[in-house]
Amino acid sequence: MGSLNINGMAPATILPMTKDFAPDFPSFRGYLEWLISQNALAFAVNMDTGEGPQLTVQERLEVVRVAAEVSKGRFPVLAGLAGGATTDAVTLAKRYTEAGADALVVFPNAAFRNQPLDPRIPVNYHRAIADESGLPLVLFQLAPVFGGVNYTRSTLLELLKIPQVIGIKEASFDAQYFTYTVETLAMADRPITLLSGNDRFITESFLLGATGALLGFAAIGCGLVAKQIAALQQGDLKTLVKLRPTVQGFADHIYKDPVLDYRARCKAALARIGVIDQSRIYVRPPLFEVPEDEFPVLDEVLRKAGML
Repeated sequence: MGSLNINGMAPATILPMTKDFAPDFPSFRGYLEWLISQNALAFAVNMDTGEGPQLTVQERLEVVRVAAEVSKGRFPVLAGLAGGATTDAVTLAKRYTEAGADALVVFPNAAFRNQPLDPRIPVNYHRAIADESGLPLVLFQLAPVFGGVNYTRSTLLELLKIPQVIGIKEASFDAQYFTYTVETLAMADRPITLLSGNDRFITESFLLGATGALLGFAAIGCGLVAKQIAALQQGDLKTLVKLRPTVQGFADHIYKDPVLDYRARCKAALARIGVIDQSRIYVRPPLFEVPEDEFPVLDEVLRKAGML
C-alpha cells in the first residue's frame, strides 16, 4: 500500500463525449495511450476534469475499468470518489476496487463545510472508506470556490494518522495556504506525498514543496508538467523555472475565468492537436463546450506551448 508511487505527473483525465453527452470509451482509450506517451505516472479518473460528479455510477465504474485495462498494471489508476453519505462512498469505493482502481482520491463531502468543522466528521468518513475498500487514499484539499474545504492543521494531522493515507492533492488555489499545508505535512510521523492541484501556480508549488502533481491542466499539458517534475527530481531548478513561462502561460488560458469552463477548453485543445475528434469535445450540461470562434485563440496558445 505505502509502496504505491505517486511522486510524478498524474493527469486528471478528460472523458470524450458525443453530442448526445454520452461517453466515448474507444476515444477515451486512445486518449489514455496518448497520456502514456506524455510521461504520465498515473491516471486520475473521475475527477472534476473527467466530469466524475456528473457521471452515473455505472459510467464511473466503466471509466475505471477502461483505465485499468489500458494501464495493465503499469500505471496506478487513481479514482475520484464522491458520496453523499458515508455508506454511499463506502459502497462506491468497494465497487471501484472490483473495477481495478489502485487508489482513491477522496473528494470533500458536503458535510465538511460545517463551520466549525468537527474533525471527527472527515476523519470517520475517510477511515470508513479506507477500512472497507482496502485501498490507499489520497486526500483532496479543495478550494471552497469549487465546493471544497481547506482543512485546519489539527484536522489534517488527524487525517494523516489514517494508515492508508499516502498523499494529498492540494488544490486550495492559495499560495499562503499551500505553504501552511506543506508545514503541516512536515509534522506528520511519516512521509506523505504532496501533489500540487494548483493549476494557477504550478512551478511555484514545486518550489514550495510539492513532489508530484494531480492537475486538470495536465489533461492537455501532461508532457510539459512532466518535464518540470523530471527537472525537480534531478535537482535542476534552473530548468524547472525556465519552463515556467511556457507551462503557466498555457495553464493560464485553460484556467482563465470563468474557471469551471477549463474542462471544455481541455477537450477543445485535445481536438485541435488531433488526440480526440472534434465531435467528442462536448461536456455535460449545464456547462457548455468551447464555441468555434475561440478556436483561433486556442490554436495560438497551443503554438506558443509547442503543441501545434
